[in-house]
Amino acid sequence: MKDETVEIKNYQCRMISSKGKGSSIVLLHGFMFTSDVWNEIGLLRMLEQRNIPFKALDMPYGKISECSPRTNDVSSNMELLSSIAGRDPVIVGASLGGFIALKYSVSYPVRGLLLAAPVMSMQKELMRHYETFNSAISIIYGEKDNIVSANEMKKLSQSTNTKLKIYKEASHAAYLDYPEQFVTDVLELYDIATGNHEQI
Repeated sequence: MKDETVEIKNYQCRMISSKGKGSSIVLLHGFMFTSDVWNEIGLLRMLEQRNIPFKALDMPYGKISECSPRTNDVSSNMELLSSIAGRDPVIVGASLGGFIALKYSVSYPVRGLLLAAPVMSMQKELMRHYETFNSAISIIYGEKDNIVSANEMKKLSQSTNTKLKIYKEASHAAYLDYPEQFVTDVLELYDIATGNHEQI
């Protein structure tokens, strides 16, 4: 596992990565987090044990990201993501990272999306693409989320014809409340996306 500062598209950002074998997972943290969050919940260690390649990048949109310059501009964040994503990635996106993952998947092919309470998912320009999605998708939502509404996640689930997984008593960052369950859900989605199992 490498932990380094990389220069991409005039940005200098911290990235934790591992080469592994097969399709790559790209991990996008939420606004108030950094790539460390994936380490804290044990996800990166598990991916490394499974020899699954991954890239966890501190994104320009993050409030405390080790990335400069910082910007909330969606197209700039998308450009940076497209530079590291590689071909047909599986993307794990939390909150704002989930929104960037959705935006990315409208313009570029992805094998799979695991979305943990993505914000702004009901934007019209996104919604019109949802029925045409043909990648594996999983949506995770904390029952006590006070940032994204349950109704919004139900609509996203219906629009993408995807099962909504609700973590009981969990907050917006549901993966912190149920780290083991989240790691299991990521691995399950990865296996489905890469053809190891039948789709959900």
